[in-house]
Amino acid sequence: MANILVVDDELGIRDLLSEILNDEGHAVELAENAAQARQARAQYRPDLVLLDIWMPDTDGVTLLKEWASTGQLTMPVIMMSGHATVETAAEATRIGAMDFLEKPITLQKLLKAVEKGLSRPVAKTHGPATPTLAAVSSPAVLTVEQAMTGGHMVAAPRVDLGPQAQQAFNLEGPLREVRDGFEKAYFEYHLVKEQGSMTRVAEKTGLERTHLYRKLKQLGVDLSRSKRASAQ
Repeated sequence: MANILVVDDELGIRDLLSEILNDEGHAVELAENAAQARQARAQYRPDLVLLDIWMPDTDGVTLLKEWASTGQLTMPVIMMSGHATVETAAEATRIGAMDFLEKPITLQKLLKAVEKGLSRPVAKTHGPATPTLAAVSSPAVLTVEQAMTGGHMVAAPRVDLGPQAQQAFNLEGPLREVRDGFEKAYFEYHLVKEQGSMTRVAEKTGLERTHLYRKLKQLGVDLSRSKRASAQ
């Protein structure tokens, strides 16, 4: 999916964001201060940065300003803070931050901001670079799915779940058996479509993650099989 750099001096925040973003299929690099963030930005060239404002060595706004002034602000940056003022958020946006998330960050706001950031073309400030799919596609804001297909709308992906999902359900059988068979095929379809992301499947199916795990176990859904199918 994407390489995302998370910069925050709080271990708990780094671990939480890393778990969520990894579950979404992203590769995540972590930095606890500006010095580590500079090194990670140079080494990994992230597609997106989640940057905390208040840090012990150099605050996030100062680091953002440094990247902007030296031509290194070539990726979307989303600022994070639990204590920032409106003026601070406005200054970060003026410098070049794409968005601002107030702590505690909700799952829905995080995923929406990340998707928006990965779909937005970013102007390169210096030097030749290989353009990303988002940069060469339509200037309109794209979804992640559109960006991955060069900015074009495509039909819903054909997901091959094998004969289990393609079978015709026997409507002459007991209701419970027919219902269980349909639900299993339903969840397997969404697991493959969402590349095994339990977070996104929970959103799509309207279930809490705990309830979703319990349901999949009850139906005998093979999670490893779904992940293998999505990788093909």
